[in-house]
Amino acid sequence: MFRKSTAILSFVVSVYISGCDLATDHVINPAPAVSIFATGLTAPLGVEADAEGRLWVTEAGDGQSDDGQLSMISATGEVFTVVTGFTSRVSPEGGVFGLNHLVLQNGILWMLHGVEGRLYQFDISTFQPGDAPMQASELKYEDVSTFVKNHDFENDTDTSDLFNLTVGPDGDLFIVDAGANAVIRRKASTKELSVFSTIPPIANPGGEPDQLEPVPTGIVFDGQKFLICNFSGYPFPAKKSPIYQVDLNGNTSVYQTGLSSATDIELGEDQKPVVIEYGSWTGETFAENSGTIMSATNQAVTPLLSGLNFPNSIKRSGSGTYFVAQTFDGVIKKVVF
Repeated sequence: MFRKSTAILSFVVSVYISGCDLATDHVINPAPAVSIFATGLTAPLGVEADAEGRLWVTEAGDGQSDDGQLSMISATGEVFTVVTGFTSRVSPEGGVFGLNHLVLQNGILWMLHGVEGRLYQFDISTFQPGDAPMQASELKYEDVSTFVKNHDFENDTDTSDLFNLTVGPDGDLFIVDAGANAVIRRKASTKELSVFSTIPPIANPGGEPDQLEPVPTGIVFDGQKFLICNFSGYPFPAKKSPIYQVDLNGNTSVYQTGLSSATDIELGEDQKPVVIEYGSWTGETFAENSGTIMSATNQAVTPLLSGLNFPNSIKRSGSGTYFVAQTFDGVIKKVVF
């Protein structure tokens, strides 16, 4: 079986990639303003914004020298290294694995590391631009993957890839595991871990295999329910990557269909989901400059912007402004609607 973790996320698709020229960004009405906000990053993946308009970005590294790092990007686009020395590994397919997504909660950045199976924490108040970077070994962390691997799931994959997370009720963290196809809850009061929900397989319209791995990649909480986007496994059928909704009791149902190879989800100002699609599968690879931003309510899926080059994450900051990480290009783009 084509393993889901070889599809994606942590950049396991081996393709030759060129930079995405802004002139190739085909804008769909209403026309957003698209610009490059920061360059020169090494496999940026997670993007988070703070109250000062700064971005905090996880970089997976080059896979050769344990150069994964946390960076801060000022409101003017200047990049500062904050923490370095995170494990960075190359898969047999040539992709890089390491730091994944992050979330900011009361001044603490929570960062997921897929290879190490850890949840790291970093107090952003301890860093000022110009400070010498800390080492990853200096940070506090919690082992989450061991709990996941030891759990007996109904559809057990025997793997763990801590990929994305959000803050939910009672300040608890809800972690999407793209390997186990599950949402793990970490209680803020006790640090106790539990399986909050599982993500069901997706029916394959091609019939072989008859079911696809869902590969959950993004999670948000709108105050009443969780919304989870999915990449879906090989052969990556178009419009077969649903958004699932999960209620406060962990019950999972379909919120919306019609998306393809979704890599991240964010809430707009109206609390409706905005989703990143990675790109169009050609049968052999994903096409360059075919990534999109989609609005996805429970009534309809509407394209907002196309022409992005393998986007992996999206973060809203302020009114109508979104930041998108194009991992392979080492670029953060700014999109203003």
